[in-house]
Amino acid sequence: MRFFKKLSILFLSVFLLSLLAACGANSGADANSDTITVGASPVPHAEILQYIKDNLAAKEGLKLNIVQFNDYVQPNTALKDGSIDANFFQHVPYMQEFGKEHGIDMVAVTKVHIEPLGIYSHKIKSLNEVPAQAVVAIPNDVTNGGRALQLLAQNGLITLKGNVGTSATVHDIASNPKNLQIKELDAAQLPRSLDDTALSVINGNYALTVGLKPNKDALALEKANNNPYANVLTVLKGHENYAAVKKLAKLLNSPEVKKFIEDKYQGSVIPAF
Repeated sequence: MRFFKKLSILFLSVFLLSLLAACGANSGADANSDTITVGASPVPHAEILQYIKDNLAAKEGLKLNIVQFNDYVQPNTALKDGSIDANFFQHVPYMQEFGKEHGIDMVAVTKVHIEPLGIYSHKIKSLNEVPAQAVVAIPNDVTNGGRALQLLAQNGLITLKGNVGTSATVHDIASNPKNLQIKELDAAQLPRSLDDTALSVINGNYALTVGLKPNKDALALEKANNNPYANVLTVLKGHENYAAVKKLAKLLNSPEVKKFIEDKYQGSVIPAF
């Protein structure tokens, strides 16, 4: 009996050690590690990170791994479960709203760039041509949806109730003179909606992925001045002072990256530092 009792204790100890190891494996990068895995949207985020990886990371002693995501959900859930150490795809209002809704305590480490939200069309060449009862597609997430409605309001297509700000929803539309049909779609689907809508309000990164040039092709574009939607490097709270995170933040705000953004995107993506 004594032998089996000892054996049971041994198996229990091994199990607990394995469990702790598994938990540790998902806790993100070590505070002193020089390696970081970052989840990013393909354009422009992953392109900016790839530039850093190819040209700047080695000199800073940083080992950078890039994982691409094609939506606005997985980069944050992957951060929560420890599959990645940081992400680079979102602005602070979206980060805060998503974190509150899903119980993820995230912090913005540094601002990098602004992707102006734009109004696009395959059917009309001016907002003066928008017909009555036209179908208008906007992002279906809270912050970008509110952002899109604000852009429509700024261009005289609708009016919104007072003081709704970025939290505006379709229920906050105060007047809709042309009886526009507002359709809420996943942000990644918006470029593909252009053949079925009169207007689609598209996030800058998704516009770039289908060859749209926001500064040339948009019928209306967000202003860069005092824009609260700068895209940020994001980590779980408590990880912002990790060595690899600080190294990457430094490189993301470097003169070399600023020049890369300005040269490559020609005003379609704007440095925020």
